[in-house]
Amino acid sequence: MFLPAVAAGLGAAVIAISGNPFAVQAQDAPPPPAAAEPAAPVTSAEQPPPDPAAELAKKRDETRAELDKLSKTISLSSDKASELQSSIDNLEKSTASIRQALIDSAARRKTLEGKILDSEKKLAELGVKEDGIRRSLHERRGLLAEVLAALQRMGRNPPPALLVTPDDALASVRSAILLGAVVPGIRKETEKLAADLAGLAALQTASAKEKEGLTTTMANSLEEERRMDLLLAENDKLSRSNAAELEAEKQRSQELASKATTLESLVASMETEIASVRDAAAAARQAEENRKLLTDEQRAQAKALADSGVPDKNRIAPAYPFGELKAKLELPVAGDILRQFGDADGTGHEAMGMTVATNPETVVTAPADGLVVFAGVFRSYGQMIILDAGDGYHLVLSGMDTISTRQGKFVFSGEPLAVMGAKRVASATALALETDRPTLYIEFRKDGKPVDSRPWWTAKDTGKARNDS
Repeated sequence: MFLPAVAAGLGAAVIAISGNPFAVQAQDAPPPPAAAEPAAPVTSAEQPPPDPAAELAKKRDETRAELDKLSKTISLSSDKASELQSSIDNLEKSTASIRQALIDSAARRKTLEGKILDSEKKLAELGVKEDGIRRSLHERRGLLAEVLAALQRMGRNPPPALLVTPDDALASVRSAILLGAVVPGIRKETEKLAADLAGLAALQTASAKEKEGLTTTMANSLEEERRMDLLLAENDKLSRSNAAELEAEKQRSQELASKATTLESLVASMETEIASVRDAAAAARQAEENRKLLTDEQRAQAKALADSGVPDKNRIAPAYPFGELKAKLELPVAGDILRQFGDADGTGHEAMGMTVATNPETVVTAPADGLVVFAGVFRSYGQMIILDAGDGYHLVLSGMDTISTRQGKFVFSGEPLAVMGAKRVASATALALETDRPTLYIEFRKDGKPVDSRPWWTAKDTGKARNDS
């Protein structure tokens, strides 16, 4: 009586493996009651085991392609766009309030971009596990088919009953011995198959839930991106100087950049020949000097104000001396660190900065308060921003697609500066990187010399460089 049940359960399992394994719930079939040592499973010894890192890298690429298609299907409704425009219109139209709104928006956008990266990794890992179970089921398909065929034959020609005639006794004993040897192994294989199918169903459920949450996150990110665009437009209206004067300065800076041969010479020429940078740098230096003249009590009050997260919104110099900001800065982008200071740069030299891979169109924020000394294209660096952070430190960012700040402007920590492109920008700082993702190059310089930036980043942003996977 029990053979048809086993045959039915295994038949469903074989159909599930060869067809659509998600459509069959073979774990619902009750396993046979016998228990013993299982039959040895058939393995594919001819093929080497798959490389987990290569599998994960391949699955990450597939996941990114799927997410890219998904992002193209998400758009803001007209009602949501109108609601965003209304919220911007109702803001207090002051430089301080707009800039604070920009910083808040950039922080939310970076958080969402970080969540998208995490979801991408989780989906890739779940996909690798699904593929592993599918391979395991496929490898056992032949064995399960053979066992099923044997059971079906035994069901059509059942062994004779022991008490029918004495001549049938030997055949009955032989059948009992055969069943005693085969059925425990069949049961073990059936239970293993049911567990694998249950695990596959659980992985599918987890993937579906992760994709659902990711879709919501991507929609929120698109909304935040639109809000930032509106805020940048308002900020540009408030801070815009004479258009002709700005254009003349821009052309002059491009001329100086084409003549400069090093970052040091570029910074020096900007600070001496570009009026907005020169005047802002002088004002920032004076503010630093005034800060040094403060009493201990006044300095403590200023530090407490900065620590509270609400430093003077009209400041023209960093809220902190840069040397005191170690372990306090956040990376300008949400992404994966591919290369650290001192690593091989692919040209036989050591890297003078760190390289971070991001998702397309990721926002780039100021890692610290600073004066924008340069914003534009510089030689093999491509689009580049140089911040004077005070205390003799300059912060170099390159690899962006679109810059939304200008030279001579003082920016606050967390303020949006640029946006990454859709693909990696070919540049000297991104050589020999095994990725086509957008990459941001970050370099800290002290008195003109590159220094390791790792001591400045928060604990969550530091760590060993890792390959893109």
